[in-house]
Amino acid sequence: MQISGNTIFIPGSTSGIGLALATALQAKGNTVIVGGRRTELLDEIATEHPELDTVQIDTTDPESVRAAAATVVGKHPELNVVIAMAGVMAVEDWRDPDLFLASAERVITTNVLGPIRLIAAFIEHLQAQRDATIVTVSSGLAFAPLRATPSYNASKAAVHMLTESVRLQLSDTSVKLVELVPPSVATDLLPGQRESRFAMPLDEFVSEVVVLLETQPDAKEIQVERVKFLRYGEARGDYDQVVATLNNADPHGH
Repeated sequence: MQISGNTIFIPGSTSGIGLALATALQAKGNTVIVGGRRTELLDEIATEHPELDTVQIDTTDPESVRAAAATVVGKHPELNVVIAMAGVMAVEDWRDPDLFLASAERVITTNVLGPIRLIAAFIEHLQAQRDATIVTVSSGLAFAPLRATPSYNASKAAVHMLTESVRLQLSDTSVKLVELVPPSVATDLLPGQRESRFAMPLDEFVSEVVVLLETQPDAKEIQVERVKFLRYGEARGDYDQVVATLNNADPHGH
């Protein structure tokens, strides 16, 4: 993915990593459209960041995804990048179905079905572009599990393998698949995560991501240094130690 000259749609970017990345990519010379469920947040962003366009979208609702895709492509026919940022994380207790089932269904719907629906809505348009990119967002927890968040871990592992598989299918098209793999980042994904001493500061994370995009335009995965401890535990042969360290030290292992 080239760092500039793109038209980029980022569903799930009304706060946190998504909004910070949206503003950073716009500053690099891209047209950026922010997508989110809550119209009041979109209105605030439109006022505070008039350089960004905004579109209402709920990736848990198939009709909302279809309508948003039609709006974005209609207004920005040069769209060539979609970043599937929307995601949720929840602490679950799997010893009692009343304490995990509803949460697990919500996490899987948002984190797995959401990106699938986005790809379905935009893939024909993207294949018609000379150079296009789909960016998925997994997590270090796709590669080492945090005990407190089983569904989230599983959803991000699914995103990783989905990305690997779709990349193979689209290898003869103009569409590239890039996987963004965050570590724990200081956002509000979980209560208290913004204040966690284990979380990477948001501005540092986004700055490193932008540098990686700029210096590694052909990268298949965007991995900041902080995530490699989780990402490569199995390859290094210290997976059990990684899992033990993660679960003894970090309540916000995203």
